[in-house]
Amino acid sequence: MNKDFIELDGAIGGGQILRSALSLSMLTGKPFRIHNIRAKRSRPGLLRQHLTAVTAATQISSADAEGAQIGSQSLSFAPGAIRGGDYEFAIGTAGSCSLVVQTLLPALLHADQPSRMRISGGTHNPLAPPFEFLERAWLPLLKRMGAQVEIELLRHGFAPAGGGALVMQVTPSALRPLHLETPGPIHSQQATALVADVPGHVAERELARVGKRLKWPEQALKGIWLDKQIGPGNVLLLEIACGEVTELFSSIGQSGVRAERVADQAVDQARQWLHSGAAVDEHLADQLLLPLAMAGGGSFSTTHMSEHLSSNIQVIRQFLNVEIVCTQANERILRVELRQG
Repeated sequence: MNKDFIELDGAIGGGQILRSALSLSMLTGKPFRIHNIRAKRSRPGLLRQHLTAVTAATQISSADAEGAQIGSQSLSFAPGAIRGGDYEFAIGTAGSCSLVVQTLLPALLHADQPSRMRISGGTHNPLAPPFEFLERAWLPLLKRMGAQVEIELLRHGFAPAGGGALVMQVTPSALRPLHLETPGPIHSQQATALVADVPGHVAERELARVGKRLKWPEQALKGIWLDKQIGPGNVLLLEIACGEVTELFSSIGQSGVRAERVADQAVDQARQWLHSGAAVDEHLADQLLLPLAMAGGGSFSTTHMSEHLSSNIQVIRQFLNVEIVCTQANERILRVELRQG
C-alpha cells in the first residue's frame, strides 16, 4: 500500500468525517488513515452503516482497507480505480441507506461506466436524512449541477427493524458550479405524516400541530398509513418548495415521545430556516459542500456554521486544492464560497 497517507482525526466530528474521507479518497486516489472514529459519540467506532459504507467503497474502488470491523476506531483506506456496474449492499440493521448513498454517489459519478446500486437497511432514521430529503432536496440540486442520477424507494425501513430498500442509477457525469444566494419565492408547502403499525391519531395530532404553528391550510396536511408489517414507524416530513431550492425537514416518532413534540422538532427547524432568509438550512449546506468542491466552485448562504459543516471543510481541504471562504453576512446568514485554489 502507498505509504503517503493523509492523516485524519475522527474526533473533530462524527461519521461524517469518515464518509467524506471515503468519497474524497476515491475521487482523488489519495489514501488516508483515520483515528478516533466517532470518539465523542455514545457508541464510538464503526457502526453497521459506517462499515457498510467502507465495504461498499472498497468494492467499487478496488481498495485496500485495514481496520474495517464493527467498533473499530481506526481505519486505513487506499483506493484503486472506480468501477461502475451493478451493486447490492445490505446494511443488515436499520442503519441509514441515505448516508451510504451520499458516500458512494460522488465516486460513481466518476466511474468508468453507469452503475445501478441497491441498498437495504433503514430509509427513515433518527440523525440521518430520510429518503425524501435525497429525492426532493439534495438530488435536484446535484442534477442542476449536471449529475445524471435517479433514485427510487422500494420499501420503507424504520428503526429498529430496518428492512427498507432503495435503488439508485448513476451515469458518469461532470459537475458544474452552483450559486444559491436566496431560496427564492415559496411555491408550495406540504406536511406528510407517515405511520406504520402506529395508532392513527398520532399522524392526526402531528399534522394538527403543524397546521397550528405554521398556519398551513388543511389541504397542505396529509397522512399516509403504510402497511403494518413494516412498522412500527412514524416520520413527519415538512416540504417547502421555493424558486431556487426545495427544503425538507423531518422528525422521527419514537416510543415515549408525544406526537406534538415530534411535530415541534420539525417545525422548529423549518421556522429557523424560513426566518433566516438563507438559501439552505444547516443539513443541506453540509451535504452541498463536497459536490461544489468537486465542481471546482460555487456558493450558498446558510443559517450558521454547524459542527458538520466545519469538520467537512477541514476534511475537504486535506484532499483538494480548493479555497473555502466563510463570511458572516448578518446574524442569521453565513455565506460560503468555494473556488479553486
